[in-house]
Amino acid sequence: MSLSAGGSADRANCTCVVGLQWGDEAKGKLVDLLSDQHDFVVRFNGGANAGHTIVWGDRKFKLSLLPAGVLKPHLKSVIANGVVVYPPRFLEEIDQIRAAGIDVGANLLLSDHAHVIFPYHLEEERLSESSDEGAIGTTGRGIGPCYQDKVGRACGVRVGELLRPDHLRERLHYVVPRKNRMLQALANGKETKPLDADRIADEYLKFGERIQPFIADSVHVLHRALREGKRLLFEAAQGSLLDVDHGTYPFVTSSNSSPAGIWPGTGVPARRINRILGVVKAYSSRVGRGPFPTELNDGPDGLGERIRKTGREYGTVTGRPRRVGWLDVVATRYTASLASADEIAVMLLDVLSCVNELSICTAYEINGKRCIEFPADSYAVEQVKPIYETHAGWSTDVSRARKLSDLPTAARRYLDRIGELLGLPISVVSVGPDRDQTIMV
Repeated sequence: MSLSAGGSADRANCTCVVGLQWGDEAKGKLVDLLSDQHDFVVRFNGGANAGHTIVWGDRKFKLSLLPAGVLKPHLKSVIANGVVVYPPRFLEEIDQIRAAGIDVGANLLLSDHAHVIFPYHLEEERLSESSDEGAIGTTGRGIGPCYQDKVGRACGVRVGELLRPDHLRERLHYVVPRKNRMLQALANGKETKPLDADRIADEYLKFGERIQPFIADSVHVLHRALREGKRLLFEAAQGSLLDVDHGTYPFVTSSNSSPAGIWPGTGVPARRINRILGVVKAYSSRVGRGPFPTELNDGPDGLGERIRKTGREYGTVTGRPRRVGWLDVVATRYTASLASADEIAVMLLDVLSCVNELSICTAYEINGKRCIEFPADSYAVEQVKPIYETHAGWSTDVSRARKLSDLPTAARRYLDRIGELLGLPISVVSVGPDRDQTIMV
């Protein structure tokens, strides 16, 4: 089997770990492992809708906002300007980690330019998602409405403004009445309780006092780190197929969840990134609504449900069951190209030990014609018919494998075929959730 690590850690001053599917690719585990080779871990997009689970020995941490590197006090973890922040969740995760005996202090930075999620954002999303017509299957965490305010400018509030009491109160006295009128319209005649600007200001100024030690101008911090030759690891939330510009629009997230988000989301120019590790599951999964060509819709006793239970495919943030299906190489080849990935990590290979025969989608049929290009538009993707090739399963527990030669022949052939179809070397294979259940090639 011929697998290569692509870029090495010593030459890669700036590395990006990015999901190439619809998120939930187990990126957090890789960030945790690779953080040992870096000085900074930087989150550049999304909000508290992007969960990742980190397993440390017999302890499990479920984080949705803090970077995975925050568990290591010797690293600098940065929530950069491209992230939207819900202060109660930010503080809750810090308290969770501290309660486990892990220090969180100067090792965590929060950009003063990151935008803030307020109660009216959550209510706006709740009302928007309550309609079957407008619902897109969000997590209900106020992410989209906050990004709308950021781009719209009139109502956006940045983290740094939480430290300016008079300014924040004046700002909310302008914003909240506008939001109350909008929420009343979204309620479509149903009674809604108006939000109080002073009450929100009082609550968020208290948040600001607790958050103040973490707040910094992250752009200057990161540029200083680059000048000093520090090694930066960029952590993408969600997956590239949910990218607001390049994913299955409109069933996407509200930010650039591909490496395209690094430059605007951190201020670090794209040319400084010299290693991009694309992450895929050995199969596919998706949360929420939207097209999913390879989805296994086979009922409660079918193969899809077996993979879901074996892989514990339930959302870290919401607990929602994930939709599961076969690996879609058409979609993954598109996102790998979009990301300019140098290498691939294949995760959750152990889950497929429950399957006797595997399928890989290698092409689509669109209007009776074979196509190998992914149409990044949900309306077009809904019309495609996947074309599969089948592979023998291995029906053997691979969770104890620590090198490629430990894997069954069928599993190695499956990996070989993935690398061949994507045209990229596979540098990591994960065979379980623990740190040591990882084959580094």
